[in-house]
Amino acid sequence: MKIWHQSFTVLSHLGVYNRALESHFARVARPGTEIVLHGMQPGTYRSNYPGADIRHVALHYIHALQFIKAAVQAQSEQYDVYAISTLPDPALREIRGLVDIPVVGYGESAMLTACMLGRKFGVLAFIDDFNELIAENARGLGLETRFAGAMPVGFTFNDVLKGFEDPSEFIERFHSAARKLIAAGAEVIIPGEAPMNILLVQNGINEIDGVPVLDSLAAWIKQAEAMHDLRTLCGTKPCRKGYYHKLPDLDRVGEVFAFYGLDRLQAST
Repeated sequence: MKIWHQSFTVLSHLGVYNRALESHFARVARPGTEIVLHGMQPGTYRSNYPGADIRHVALHYIHALQFIKAAVQAQSEQYDVYAISTLPDPALREIRGLVDIPVVGYGESAMLTACMLGRKFGVLAFIDDFNELIAENARGLGLETRFAGAMPVGFTFNDVLKGFEDPSEFIERFHSAARKLIAAGAEVIIPGEAPMNILLVQNGINEIDGVPVLDSLAAWIKQAEAMHDLRTLCGTKPCRKGYYHKLPDLDRVGEVFAFYGLDRLQAST
């Protein structure tokens, strides 16, 4: 199978992170699974990087248009699965109502997997103000009673990038934040975002004080593989009835993209 990975970063600007993703995916994906990395269009973040933009609901909404456009491109290029690789799962609901290939999200996959590992899960995020969005997403999945809360991890996106060179301070601060989340009732910890996830994996951190630290990227890959298998082996497809699920005509989608100028956007690799 062929999976379209969609990041909220411009991957060509983040060589060390890009290489870490490629290495991890090669280890976790099963033989025959090809994961093709895509990021945001170069120039998306001329003055701010994602952490500054996506803490604001309006900018987050606008950036999600790239995810929508990329999903249609993935389907047209005959990818088997479209996989959103960012904790907030931008436009996940809308994309599932737009394309007819399986669509999985980092945040949703992590939360659903966490429910099989403990009674309550919590999320550590390096973007302040994300706690409200994460809580809303948990409610939207019907998991409010399984959600122990989300907390700022206490460092920034740039701090995580520095951790690829020297992870010692990053690891110490992550342990401290994780123990606060455990004290609040978390029995599974979801690291958000993906750069934090990959850095934890590189340093072999998969539990703290008996509480699992989920490899959310691995959960995301395995859910993508499972959804593809369910479709090809069992014929299982999403609901296509009602406002949220009935697919629009793709010719009309193309007309709308052109009207709003989205046709010029091409996801970068």
